[in-house]
Amino acid sequence: MKDPSLPRSSVFYITYDGLLEPLGQSQVLPYLCGLAGEFAITILSFEKPGDLADCVRRRVLQEQLSKAGIEWIPLRYHKRPSVPATAFDIVHGVIRGIGAALRQKPGIVHVRGYVAGAIGLALKSVTGARFIFDMRGFWPDEKVDAGAWRNGSVVYRIAKRLEKKLLLEADVVVSLTQAGVKEMRKFPYLRRREVRFEVIPTCTDLELFRLASYCGGRERQGFVLGYVGSVGTFYLFDEVLECFKELQKARPDARLLIVNRGGHEYIQGRLRAVGVPMDSVRLYSADYREIPEYIHCMDATAFFIKPTFSKKSSAPTRLGEFLGCGIPCLVNAGVGDMDAVVSRDRVGVVMSEFSPEAWMAAVDELLRLSAEEGLRTRCVEVAQRHFALERGVASYRRIYRVLDGTVEELELTKLDKDACSSLR
Repeated sequence: MKDPSLPRSSVFYITYDGLLEPLGQSQVLPYLCGLAGEFAITILSFEKPGDLADCVRRRVLQEQLSKAGIEWIPLRYHKRPSVPATAFDIVHGVIRGIGAALRQKPGIVHVRGYVAGAIGLALKSVTGARFIFDMRGFWPDEKVDAGAWRNGSVVYRIAKRLEKKLLLEADVVVSLTQAGVKEMRKFPYLRRREVRFEVIPTCTDLELFRLASYCGGRERQGFVLGYVGSVGTFYLFDEVLECFKELQKARPDARLLIVNRGGHEYIQGRLRAVGVPMDSVRLYSADYREIPEYIHCMDATAFFIKPTFSKKSSAPTRLGEFLGCGIPCLVNAGVGDMDAVVSRDRVGVVMSEFSPEAWMAAVDELLRLSAEEGLRTRCVEVAQRHFALERGVASYRRIYRVLDGTVEELELTKLDKDACSSLR
């Protein structure tokens, strides 16, 4: 076992998502800043040109990272043409990454996603570092499910070969869901191989998304059903509108509060097409840190995601955010561990099908649940148990300590029973 008094272990973290993007701000930086006091962390990220050109935001982020003791290597992200651009980014990342890794000699290479994984494999082969594959979902199958790739195409087959290599080479595979782990254990090349899986769901800043007794200064009228975030690709927005129409039959005073950026024209078109009265809808745009103010105005939320194969490994960020604010959720089954969390802890309603009868039953159950005393407190407790950022940081800390020899080689699932969500 490694002597804790020795110098900090070096971790080389690679993400294809930019640190200047909202996702990087919410799902990368909080974890790594929480770990930086114990580990010497270098982050290699790919930033969009527009973000890199924002000198003020870039300087603020650089100061934040420097204060935390984190070294940052920002590379430019290329989008088009898609496959050649990604290949170029991988080559660029390998060249820059190997140069930095040979200088720093990291003990751990931690990659977030498949593209970052391709770069990380090269660094692992050069440095001999321990390797963490933070997979974030079945990316090749997600591309197929979204219609971007064709099943069986050359690019899909290449991505699946990369997936196999990442899973076989990793010292630890981090999955967002137990459902995703269950599917991976069925892969033929993993059936007889011991793979060290760790489940760390998408965590939430529960200091920001927390219970509040006010309505953000806005007048509250009737029962408010809320919707926050994207409305395209995997999100079944029309089904949310059908749910709201059924809600209005039971509660004529019901209002629909939508918070979205960039999709207002589409949303207004769907409202008209589905036949939702425009005077019962409030549509807003908000920055990330403003969202809790709107959530506090809601009595419940409804969001549905296509239950495709790739979504078995998905952990929607908004679930933890709504529960942290004490808001019950109407969701659908077949998306990661979401239905297990919602139904087992009675913090919402799970729909297994979409039909007029199912809408009626779901709305009736949601209204009854929303009236229960202590519901909001229960939602917050579930968020703390499953999605607290501190638990995610603790999980990664334990993984790092096992891999660098600070603690004995034990089963990570046993080490982390109290540190992250483990649905069994």
